[in-house]
Amino acid sequence: MKKENHLVAFSFYLMKSMMLYGGLLMLFFLAESCGNSTVRNKELLFWCSNNNQEIKLCTSIKDKWNTAHKDVPVHMQPIPEGQSSEEVILAAVVGKSAPDIYANMWQGNVEMYAHAGVLIPLDTITGFLDFIRERCDSNVIKEITSSDGHIYQVPWKVNPIMTIYNKKLFADNNISDVPKTYSAYLKAAELFKKNNQASSVQKRFGYTAVKAIWYERLFNFYPLYLAASDGAPLIVNNKAAFNNKYAVEVFRFLQTLYMREYFSQENTAASSDPFVIQTIATKWTGPWEITYLNNIPSRGFDFDYYSPIVPDAHTGPVHTYADPKNIVLFNTCSNPRAAWEFIKTLVDKNGDLSLLETTGQLPRRKNLDNDKFYADYFTRNPMMMPFAKEIPFVKGVDNCEVIVEVLDIISQEYEAAVIYGKKTPESAVADAESAVNVLLGKENK
Repeated sequence: MKKENHLVAFSFYLMKSMMLYGGLLMLFFLAESCGNSTVRNKELLFWCSNNNQEIKLCTSIKDKWNTAHKDVPVHMQPIPEGQSSEEVILAAVVGKSAPDIYANMWQGNVEMYAHAGVLIPLDTITGFLDFIRERCDSNVIKEITSSDGHIYQVPWKVNPIMTIYNKKLFADNNISDVPKTYSAYLKAAELFKKNNQASSVQKRFGYTAVKAIWYERLFNFYPLYLAASDGAPLIVNNKAAFNNKYAVEVFRFLQTLYMREYFSQENTAASSDPFVIQTIATKWTGPWEITYLNNIPSRGFDFDYYSPIVPDAHTGPVHTYADPKNIVLFNTCSNPRAAWEFIKTLVDKNGDLSLLETTGQLPRRKNLDNDKFYADYFTRNPMMMPFAKEIPFVKGVDNCEVIVEVLDIISQEYEAAVIYGKKTPESAVADAESAVNVLLGKENK
């Protein structure tokens, strides 16, 4: 597809967002583009996440850079507020007010932007490939390589999805071993249910989001699918590849959790955190919970993590979803060489240590768990070590231009089969496969 067609698609997507949200994004970016013109002529414009810890991290790295590089200063700002960072950056691209450097790009969006021709292929910058091969293993490099053979993103940070559990609730319910397989997890859930039948407060063994929104599947179906399948893709050669025993088993396992009322079908987003108030014993989440839970006074329980749940016959390491955010350069950047040199200060060893120390997020760097450079950090933060050990086995999403639509289709079938039991796992996965192949212009054979 031609670049112009992709930009038309961008514009159509943006138009839909404007219809939903009153056109505020476009008005904002018209003002921003005017306000940024002076800055862009003098400096590299760098957008980071609007997370407070990342603002602190990026401000520190930016200040060090500007002290040493007065000839090419960096102007840093958090990504402007909006319905989502994905919509804001899309609006900026369409409005031609994108930053030079963006350090909060969801990996699943990169292929769309790459095909539209709005990103700089980083492998064309001298020294990039040597640097990235030193930092990342071959599997990561393969994962971030676009279908056109170029690399448009720098792997930066990950938050592996694992199973968190309440140690007190496990002990109180005589669950002595962490349940790592489907059958063990279901057995523990049944025991938990029986032990709490007389409780005045309804308790469940676990909870995961029930909304049929594509990104919610990244934190339940997808990590479990990766765990079951040793990291298998959803899409291969532009065709659905997930109609297999692993996806069916995941659907059946999750469906059983709802059918037996081990999980609640209710949406708890607007209520109190069920893990904090101890009405659930487990959930699938990332390392961000560590700081959050440790900052709750008088929490009243200890917690820990273990790997995602796997089929009973599974052997070997357990894969999971990486929840990656990466760094890209937009082709409006007038000084890609200097921009790349700045990016390196974010992802070199010192930058990665600062990421750990300041944000509690993990760099996507090989040998993180046994590199002596980071040993002191993990000695002081032992709960982060399981996540570091998991990094060789994390995955992002497939390089598919319409991966959001793929996940949306899976999510609709997930709701029908898993949450409400209106379909068998086999038929739901098969229907998702058919719909995805229609989306991709393929026919089932």
